[in-house]
Amino acid sequence: MGFVNSKKYDGVQLYHKSNKDVSYYIRYKDENGKLRRIKIGDKSKGITENYCYQKRAEILNNIRLGEEPPALARKKKKVVITLDEIGDKYFKIREVHINVDVKYILKNYPKRLREKFGKDDIDTITTDRIFDFQIELKKKGWANSTINYTINFLARLFNFAIEEELYHKSNPVKHKKIKNLKVNNERERYLTSQEIKLVYANINDDTLKLFTELALATGGRLETILQIQAKDINLTDKMITLKDLKNNSNYKGFIPSHLLPYLREYLPTLSVNDYIVGGKNIKYPDRTMRRKMKNIFDPLFNEGLDSKDAKNRVVIHTLRHTFASHLAINGTPIFTI
Repeated sequence: MGFVNSKKYDGVQLYHKSNKDVSYYIRYKDENGKLRRIKIGDKSKGITENYCYQKRAEILNNIRLGEEPPALARKKKKVVITLDEIGDKYFKIREVHINVDVKYILKNYPKRLREKFGKDDIDTITTDRIFDFQIELKKKGWANSTINYTINFLARLFNFAIEEELYHKSNPVKHKKIKNLKVNNERERYLTSQEIKLVYANINDDTLKLFTELALATGGRLETILQIQAKDINLTDKMITLKDLKNNSNYKGFIPSHLLPYLREYLPTLSVNDYIVGGKNIKYPDRTMRRKMKNIFDPLFNEGLDSKDAKNRVVIHTLRHTFASHLAINGTPIFTI
């Protein structure tokens, strides 16, 4: 027993049951191009192929006209849920699960996305509107990587809404019409041993020096390093617990031997929840760190380089790339890296 496609009408399926009854289903593509299948009813209840065909035609016609689908596809919407409301629920859960300052989480909600769709009922945010938004950002000269992040963040919110049963259709971003724009993420620049010494020679701030030491020792991203607290340091095992905020997980990093004497003196001055970089119970601002490190990197390495020359400019992320490059230079297998 199983499904059989109707020979008489395209898009109608018959399911032959063990009790000799037949269940009728219709198949069609919704407004986002996703294949749907709806049970219409059983033959024993008076359902016929002709009736299924009429119902399918009704649904397709409503989709073409942009009208609300019939009751059999979904109930009439009574409560309007905006994208911002979905975002609020999403951020609240993220704050609890990954124990990160809510200001950092909210910052990840792209401003242009809030402005465009934030107050809109999520049922009105269709694939076509999202595609037009992608084109709009491209015309405004946004970087492909930034556009991709914005669109992918929208997809993340829709996935969350589906999981929470706040949205009952397929994710409108997950459509063949919407694709990530091509991005060249190659960053060839890393610091040589001599250049690392040059950086240290130009740092006269203990906070910046500690940040640089930790970044080069662990390969952690900016926010990962700024999130390190006193309780994450294990001097006995020479290990640091690091938060991978991008993937919502933790991992371990090694403390280099030359940094141990400093940490043995420094840690007793902190409470367990104080942040290592900055030495306070409030995380050191990432924007401040970017600005201060930029003031060191630019005169040393970036003079004459275009501001968009990601391959050759030295930025904070160069420290992460330097960590990985020096592992390779010293013979660490690429799979391990």
